[in-house]
Amino acid sequence: MAIAAHENGQLALEGLFVAGADAANRGAVIAPPHPLYGGSMDSPVVSEIAFAFQRSGMASLAFNWRGVGASAGAPSGELADALADYAAALAHLEQTVEGPLTACGYSFGAVAATRLLGHNARVGRALLVAPPPSMLDSGTLAAFRGPLLIIAGEEDAFAPFSEVEKLAASLERTELVSVLEADHFFMNGLAQIGRATADWIARTN
Repeated sequence: MAIAAHENGQLALEGLFVAGADAANRGAVIAPPHPLYGGSMDSPVVSEIAFAFQRSGMASLAFNWRGVGASAGAPSGELADALADYAAALAHLEQTVEGPLTACGYSFGAVAATRLLGHNARVGRALLVAPPPSMLDSGTLAAFRGPLLIIAGEEDAFAPFSEVEKLAASLERTELVSVLEADHFFMNGLAQIGRATADWIARTN
């Protein structure tokens, strides 16, 4: 269990750190879905991503948004608060892992992850699961020079696959994995998320 503290020292976030097998040289931060709609690091999708990084020998840090689980503060749906939370988790992992980092997020967590791309030189890859295209900063994504993996369910009503597919086609160095018969919550396709993540890690190391 790890705690990521905000820079002002007034707010601490609950996190789960899993050490890597490669002398802590690489790692990933994984952000959960929207905090006002039950999003937490206990999400099966978040766990599946973390397991994939663990199997690949990399460290991971999943965290709870403020006000969720044992994280301090009040739950917030404000993007500015989510960015502060994500940045705090990223800074915490930077103190533990020496090498390149991967920014990961599921749903609302993917939105927060993309907003921070380009602001940290150590973030060299990004993994987005079910990212709502209307909430993403397309300019930031287009400017990102690292490998990008997007995983989306073909039956997703919140992140329509046709829109995600169009977004992916407009970006360089981007892979899109479609999950058949999966909606935004991935009651189907969890194993496919794990396999796609592990395969992408191996190809982009």
